[in-house]
Amino acid sequence: MAQITLKNLAHSYVANPSGDKDYALKELNHVWQDGGAYALLGASGCGKTTLLNIISGLLRPSHGQVLFGDRDVTQAETSERNIAQVFQFPVVYDTMTVRDNLAFPLRNRGMDAAYIKARVGQIAAMIGVEAMLDRKARGLTADAKQKISLGRGMVREDVNAILFDEPLTVIDPLMKWELRTQLKQLHREFRHTMIYVTHDQTEALTFADKVVVMHEGRVVQMGTPEELFETPEHTFVGYFIGSPGMNLLNAEVRGNKAIVNGAEVALGADYGAVSGRTQIGIRPDYAVLTAGDGLPFTVARVEDVGRHRIVRGQAAGQPMNVILPEGTPVSAEMTHVALTPDRINVYADDWRVQGGTV
Repeated sequence: MAQITLKNLAHSYVANPSGDKDYALKELNHVWQDGGAYALLGASGCGKTTLLNIISGLLRPSHGQVLFGDRDVTQAETSERNIAQVFQFPVVYDTMTVRDNLAFPLRNRGMDAAYIKARVGQIAAMIGVEAMLDRKARGLTADAKQKISLGRGMVREDVNAILFDEPLTVIDPLMKWELRTQLKQLHREFRHTMIYVTHDQTEALTFADKVVVMHEGRVVQMGTPEELFETPEHTFVGYFIGSPGMNLLNAEVRGNKAIVNGAEVALGADYGAVSGRTQIGIRPDYAVLTAGDGLPFTVARVEDVGRHRIVRGQAAGQPMNVILPEGTPVSAEMTHVALTPDRINVYADDWRVQGGTV
């Protein structure tokens, strides 16, 4: 296993890039700690798979370096990097049994037969394929084949890292939670460095110790699930994390006050004079409907999602969502929405502004 360091890394699919717009992956510097569980999260086309393929050696970056420990592997072949990779669609050998598929990476490296048998049995138990070990892979469902791919990726104990590229896309939704739990268990037990690419925030937040959020080819934040939820460093993170995402209201910020279409909102910090396109961000969980305090609010509709209710409407003329506990009534008297001051984030040109003491 190894720490993975990315230095001044960037990539363009254009022969002669002339600026940021030509780069699928904007320049970044990043360290994946040895033994960490990471998720690369973002919308389709944001650069997640490009970055993963550079780490794995399937793609050479336009500039910058990839280091495994102290070794520069930027130009090294995939086979020289000692990694395992699991792809979006299952890659299995149909003519082999499930047992032989799982054993293949170990036999290729001349491992002892007794060790191979024990290790295959261990992984088969973890991914739930013990009953089909002697069946040919041909004819198995896509779910079962992807389990085999996952197992083959994790069967080696000596890899520097295991890379997952949207590995649960073809898995039945009822099985996704189970497999995520098994991957987390494997990580706790063997402490491989794991990097998991996904566009699904639930997968990312339940799998990873730290999530790397990407937007338009750029890493906009790396943090724990709590940090991404409470203090998004970029408006995209606030919007993308959470269901529904963070409310973003255009505002003018004056010290510890925000003015939203003429209505005043108290802030939990002093921001002085904020320049650029200014917004305040508040999670729907930290907004409360009232009979007169806060921003004027108009209810458009109420959605009951079981555990809570989502009230969708407009606050001071701008779209806003409010989450209410299940069973909380919504009445005609609720004409305003109050925002919890210390839960409000301030953004200038999409980036979070650090406030000072009030």
